[in-house]
Order: sequence, then C-alpha cells, then structure tokens
Amino acid sequence: MQNPLLEAFDQAPFSKIKTEHYKEAFEKAIEIARAEIDAIAHSKSEPTFENTIVALDRSGAQLDRISSIFFNLNSAETSTEIQEIAQEISPWLSAFKNDIILHQPLFERVKAVVDQNLELDAESQMLLEKQYKSFTRNGALLDLEKQKELRAIDEQLSKLSLEFGQHVLADSNAYELLIENEEDLEGLPEGFIEMAKAAADEKELNGWLITLSYPSYVPFMKFSKKRALREKLYRAFSARGFQDNENNNTKIIQSIVKLRYDRAQLLGYESHAHYILEERMAESPKKVFEFLEQLSIKAKPAAEREFKSLSEYAAKDGIDQLQKWDAAYYSEKLKKEKFELDDEVLKPYFELDRVIDGVFKVAQKLYGLEFKANNQVEVYHPEVKTYDVIDDHGKEVALFYADFHPRAGKRDGAWMTSYKSQYKTKSENIRPHVSIVCNFTKPTASKPSLLTFNEVTTLFHEFGHALHGMLANTQYKSLSGTSVSWDFVELPSQILENWCYEKEALELFAKHYQSDELIPLTLVKKIKEASNFMEGLATMRQLSFGLLDMKWHSTNPNELPTSIEEVEASVFELTDLYPQVDKSCMSTAFSHIFQGGYSAGYYSYKWAEVLDADAFAFFKEKGIFDKEVASLFKEQILSKGGTAKPMELYRNFRGKEPSIEALLKRSGLL
Repeated sequence: MQNPLLEAFDQAPFSKIKTEHYKEAFEKAIEIARAEIDAIAHSKSEPTFENTIVALDRSGAQLDRISSIFFNLNSAETSTEIQEIAQEISPWLSAFKNDIILHQPLFERVKAVVDQNLELDAESQMLLEKQYKSFTRNGALLDLEKQKELRAIDEQLSKLSLEFGQHVLADSNAYELLIENEEDLEGLPEGFIEMAKAAADEKELNGWLITLSYPSYVPFMKFSKKRALREKLYRAFSARGFQDNENNNTKIIQSIVKLRYDRAQLLGYESHAHYILEERMAESPKKVFEFLEQLSIKAKPAAEREFKSLSEYAAKDGIDQLQKWDAAYYSEKLKKEKFELDDEVLKPYFELDRVIDGVFKVAQKLYGLEFKANNQVEVYHPEVKTYDVIDDHGKEVALFYADFHPRAGKRDGAWMTSYKSQYKTKSENIRPHVSIVCNFTKPTASKPSLLTFNEVTTLFHEFGHALHGMLANTQYKSLSGTSVSWDFVELPSQILENWCYEKEALELFAKHYQSDELIPLTLVKKIKEASNFMEGLATMRQLSFGLLDMKWHSTNPNELPTSIEEVEASVFELTDLYPQVDKSCMSTAFSHIFQGGYSAGYYSYKWAEVLDADAFAFFKEKGIFDKEVASLFKEQILSKGGTAKPMELYRNFRGKEPSIEALLKRSGLL
C-alpha cells in the first residue's frame, strides 16, 4: 500500500490520506528524523554553526508536516480511530523529542558551537541561544537516572493531556437539550430557532435541539427567557469533565499538575510556573501576580458597580439573587435597553462571506495582500475554503485554509495552525501554509451564516494569528511565524480585533445581507459605546482564569487543597461576584491549560491586551490604515517571528515600551 504521507508533497494530500496511513507514516518519519539527528551528532567534521545548528533546525521536516496534519485533524475532524491513534503515537513523539534533547553527543556538538563565541548575525545568534537552552532547560545536564525519570514524566504528560481533551469533547457531544414545547423557545432569535430545528431534524428528533457547542450554547444563554432551561444548560456546560462517568478529568488534572511540578523540580525550578515563565516576557510568577493584581485593583470596583446594576435590573423580573445562568441574559437585555443594540440588530450586517471579504480588505489596505480563492487545493472537509495569498508585487505569500462551522468531530473554540512553516534556503524563500478553524453559526434553509459581533471579532482575532504565520520572513524554521513567547503571540491577533470597532473598516464589509445597505453610522457609534459595557466583570472573569492557572502551576501540589472545588473556591472568592454553583467546575474543561499550551500562561491574554491597546493607539494617532505604521508593524512584528526578544521587537515598532494606561483608557477602567 502506498502511503501519501511518506511521498513528497507540497500541499497536504487530504483526499488520499486514510486513517490507517498515520501509524506507518509516524513510524517511518520518526525513523528518518532519528537518522538525521544521528548523522549530525556523529559527524566526523568539526562542529560548525552550519553543520550542527542549521542542520538541527532543518531536521525532522517530514515528521513536522505529518504531525501538523494529524493533530489538526484530531481537533477539527476527529473520530474514535484518530483519537486511539493519537493516544498511541503521542508517547512515540514524546520519546523522540527526549531522544533529541537527551542525546549527549548531539548536545556536546551544540555546546562546542556555543563555546566558539562566533560573531553571528542577530537571528543566527538567537537560533543558537534557543537551541542551547532547549537542551539545558529540558534535561541535557541531568544524570542518566534523572533523564530516565524525565522521559517517563513527559510520556505520561503527553497521554494525559490528550485524554483530557477527549473527555471534554465526549461530554460536550453527549449532552443534548431537546425542546419539544414551542413555548420554551420564547426570546430566542428566529435564525437560532431555525438552526436548532435543523439540528434536531438531522438526528431525526421532533423539536429543537440545543447542544453545548458555542454557536448553540452562547445564544441560548443570551436570549432564552426560560430561566430553568438556562440553568439546566449552564449546569451541563460547567460539569464537563466533572461528572460521575468515564470522562471525569479530576484525577487527570491532579496527575498533570503533580507531574509538571515534579518535572520542574527535577530541572531545578521552584515550580512549573517558574520553569515556563523564565522564557516569557513576564519572566517570573511574581511579575505575573503583580500584573494581575494591578488590573484587579482597577477592575474590581467597576465589576462591583456593574454587578449591583445588573442585580437591580434583574430584580425587576423578580430575581432575588443573580446567578451565573442569568449573567449573559440580563447583560444582553440591559445592553439592548441602554444602547438599543443587540446581536439580532447587528447580525444581518455580518454575513460570513462578507466578513471574510472584509478581513481580506483590511489585510490588503494594511499589508498589500490579495486573497484568491483556489478550489483546486485538497481539503479535509467540504466546508473548508482555500486561498492563494499574493503580495502587491504578484509574489506568492502563503496558502490559506479556513474552516468555519461546528461539527461533531470538531472541538469547541477557534484556533490557528500551520501545515507548512516558512524558512529560507540558499536559493528559495519557502512560503507557509496556514489555517484557521472556528465554530460559527451555520447557514440555515432561509438565511446565510450571520455572525454575532463577538464572532466577527473572533474571526479577526484568528486571522491576526494567520497574518503572523503568513507574513513570516525569517531564515530559520524554528524562529518563524508564531514561534514566539506565548505572552507575545496574542499581540498580532488581538490588535486586529480593534479594526472591528472602526467606521473606516466596518464600511468595507458591514452591509445588510438582504438590502445591501451599509451599516448605519448610529449602529457603528453604538458598537463603540457598548464595547466597554460590563468591562469590569469581563476583566475580573479573565483575571480569575489567569489566577486559577497560576494557582495550579506556581504552588507545590502537596500544599493545595485535595479537592478541585476547594482550589477553585480559593481563587474565585477573590474574583467572582456570582454565587458558586454546586457540581460545577472550571478546571475540568479548562483545555487551554490542560490540553493546549497555555499552562502558566493564561495571563498572556490580558498581557497582550496591554501590548495591543498601546500598539493600536499608535495606529489611531496616524490613521488606522496608515501605511507607515502598518509597514513598521509588518517589518518589526509580523515578519520577524522569534528572531529577537519580544520587548526589543516591540520597541523597534513603537519606539518605546508599552504602557498599561492605554488598556485602562480603552477599557474605561481609568
């Protein structure tokens, strides 16, 4: 049997890949990559930057490509078979990674190059430093017994994080709220009702089907007048991974936290957070806590005022105690009353295809990019769209994939990934293949996909990450695109959200899907006015996630309470104004930190908001489509990847370090 993953390919050969191809492909690609590593490590030539450091950066290319295809499908189009393969191959990959890091002859060659004190250009020097640290920070200096211990920990962690994500997805897919009484649809928008009916019809059920996928869950919580049903749905959502079934993540969390702590201790660090933050802009847990506290001092008084106002508003409906399942409903209702603005007023102006066209136009005006639909590119699902990205000189910039709607095999949320990295050879600038995956409202029989304003900002956010990947222009693969500090990686994504609030940008795409009428100026004004609505509560919510992450990862697990509820209560009593809900848990579905790469890093969303508010203030000073500022942002941030320290890149763009004042001013918290 021929295996398409083991043949030469440029674009991912999705149509030819069968599930049974993956294991063989991983086995062979690991074997090839291992041979490449051994050839570098046991070379008879004297170690040089080229034959050791550059060779190491170029190694494992086939394995990287296979991994990028497989793991994105495990998130975007998974199946039981793919999940089983993921469980089997993850330890292989973890072991192989450790085989590189703990390869003594290889480390000695890398160290020999470091000891030569070469005069290198800044990018090459950064590659050398990062490679050396990747060894020393991951066990190269440990004795053999401790290296063995480290390998065992890494293998367990890779399996546990996969299992965690599978449990969340299984619990999400298992829950269904079938509404059979039409009266129970009160308050729900017409388009949403139609979508719920289509979901029920698809499963041959009579009624309207509500699920825990975001396009179903979020609108229901915002608009349903039936408080008892909101409570039922909220309790199901907040119990994912926390029920008395085979998907319970409680023990997995405790194991992950303990293993991460043990790993950090083994490597000589006080905690997992100390280990992680050493290589981040924040540098230490102390700085993160100071930053979160600084924001909390400004946000908490505003949050308390907002909670009081919301409680008084809900009391008019006879609600004597505002609960978490009331939050979205009464916030939306009050916003509508205060600003005469709600999602249903806005959605007709945000038809998905037009928003896609709009974000392309913004990229064109800022960076001279053109996006041409290319239907010849192979995709993993018929809904995936593909585009050739061309610059203003007609040169290829990237291949772009976009996957927008929820499916049973797709995890919740939105993310950007890469199928092929950018880097340079002596003769060629290899261009990247970049993808974004979202979960937006599906079209119905009578309406196209109409986005909520929050979905519009999500699309711009993920597209900002995509631009970071597409505009990469570095020498080395491991420094390219989004290969930057995790508390810097959100700057390109979060800054792009700002254009969604600007008249000049909205006029490019916000047109009524039926009448073609441009979004009225009154609505644009209201969008801006409403942008800080309930900002205090929203900030405290984000801070609670950041603090919970730090609680898990900056403390000795032996000093934490034995129950997950107690750990959460110790954080939420400082940040949460709503009563706690029994049998609910945040941590057991906190995929960012237990499945994704945000452990000891969730604070970075707020950290990046400081950067993006300060950076966008620069655009505002000059004009949101100012070519000079856009060129600076492209050249100093988007194209540079991880070739210099983040603060250095930021200063090169802005001319100064960022100020928290810009965020506080934008958020109305000053």
